[in-house]
Amino acid sequence: MKIIFMGTPEFAVPALNVLVGSHHDVLAVVTVPDKPKGRGQSMAMSDIKKRALELDLPVFQPEKLKDPVFIKTLHAFNPDILVVVAFRILPPEVYGLPKFGAVNVHASLLPKYRGAAPIHWAVYHGEKETGVTVFQIDKKVDTGGIILQERIPILEDDTTGNLYKVLQQLSADALLKALDMLENDKVDYIQQDDSAATPAPKVHPDTGKLDFNLTCEELSRSIRAFSLWPGSFFNLDGQRIKVSKASFELHPDTNPGNIEILSKKQFAIHCKDGYFLPQELQSPGRRKMDIVDWMNGNDLRSGQKSKV
Repeated sequence: MKIIFMGTPEFAVPALNVLVGSHHDVLAVVTVPDKPKGRGQSMAMSDIKKRALELDLPVFQPEKLKDPVFIKTLHAFNPDILVVVAFRILPPEVYGLPKFGAVNVHASLLPKYRGAAPIHWAVYHGEKETGVTVFQIDKKVDTGGIILQERIPILEDDTTGNLYKVLQQLSADALLKALDMLENDKVDYIQQDDSAATPAPKVHPDTGKLDFNLTCEELSRSIRAFSLWPGSFFNLDGQRIKVSKASFELHPDTNPGNIEILSKKQFAIHCKDGYFLPQELQSPGRRKMDIVDWMNGNDLRSGQKSKV
């Protein structure tokens, strides 16, 4: 099939690579406009644009997807299908243009975790499995008919970071399989059950704040969900202390948020049903440290309180 590929972040790169290496024909790539980035605010291109240029593919970066010039350009390519991986919401003028419409690959088992951050929230809520869904784009976001799903288990030590890499490749493989099904007229669409839908809203810088009124299990999931981005943290004396690793100990008598010095090498923060035991921390403007080095450089005392 003749494909226009639409995507933005690094997550979409394996899918583009797989399609370019297949019997399908990737005609062009659509991505977001370059944006200023970093202290110097120099213009930076998306990961997909970088890869598309390496592959010598035409790249289009419309400010508005309803731009008549952009839509005319799509018409001129006469694609069979639009393939979308981590891009913007398409208007009907765009997704209704090709013969096969537009398909999207989403990193969850739809209708669960519709939204911008499905991997984060699946880990946070303690799901036992996740996967990818390839579906036909419709008017409402993440609601179209399902072409296929691929599933993987979520293990006890899985984080958003390692699941991201697994689902990234799984998305590429599932997408190629779905396109072959469409091309050979072997798709039996499954309609999504909206009553079973759950949200996966965008993750913000404060999403990773640890709430010590939660249980040990809930805090463990929070760290595994948000340590990659935006970072799990607690507030201490007005400073944001990031935590990338921690262990837990169940205890019947706790005062959530209360700090207890257990030894020169370990402190605990009380949570709902036990002790939160940081193992790797980072203070503002400092490097990441193990618990021993961090305690050596910080004046911590029992009875201090982390705000919850």
